[in-house]
Amino acid sequence: MKIILKTTIAICLLGSYTLVNAQNAAVVNGKPISSAKLNRLIEQSGQPNSPELREKARDILITKELVLQEADKRGITKSPEIQEAIEQAQLSVLVSAVFEDFVSKEGISDAELQPVYESMKSQMGGKEYKTRHILVSEEKLAKSLLAKIKGGASFAELAKANSKDPGSAVKGGDLDWVSANSLVPEFSKVMTTLSAGQLAPEPVKTEFGWHIIQVDEIRETPIPTLAEVKPKLVQMLTQDQNWQKAKFAEMMEKFKSKAKIQ
Repeated sequence: MKIILKTTIAICLLGSYTLVNAQNAAVVNGKPISSAKLNRLIEQSGQPNSPELREKARDILITKELVLQEADKRGITKSPEIQEAIEQAQLSVLVSAVFEDFVSKEGISDAELQPVYESMKSQMGGKEYKTRHILVSEEKLAKSLLAKIKGGASFAELAKANSKDPGSAVKGGDLDWVSANSLVPEFSKVMTTLSAGQLAPEPVKTEFGWHIIQVDEIRETPIPTLAEVKPKLVQMLTQDQNWQKAKFAEMMEKFKSKAKIQ
């Protein structure tokens, strides 16, 4: 009976020990480091969970705990200078967290975004060209194909049969809508001189080979509405230091107006 009882107690103790260890990533001089803390650190790293990463993260937590324990043992944490430095570091973290929470909950008005939007619009605009081309390696072939097109041959069919640009060749040489700054300079220079429906009079040489260029249509570049680019505008605005200072001042004024200060 005593043997059975001792065995039962041992099993219970072993179960409790296993449960405690499952809850802790490590125990340093009797101070437990929870598995939840380890999991948070791994999640914050943004890397895929793996045994190697878990071991590295566990090592970091153990190092931190050893430093904290040693600081206490040496009486360093009782130093007024150290305590003030810790308070300042804590305040810095809290200020950032409160500010982010304030901006998140208060939101950013369209009126605040409007100047950023206007600045973005001023850099947009211009023209877009619905262009097609045939790309070949030799000038002689380019001139021969150009002559055929001028004689009434189908640009699209010649592009499918001869163009070295696989992306556009299957579409009859169609590059879809492009802007001048999205293409190599030699190509853009000729393209922007053409009218809608016009074929470039001569093949154009670029680093890729010889191009036969035709512009099918021209339009003004569509400018997105504020609502369409709002997430991007918010990101741009929140990274602006002048806006951060102004918004922080606004936040503090709101806090002061609600506080009882004697």
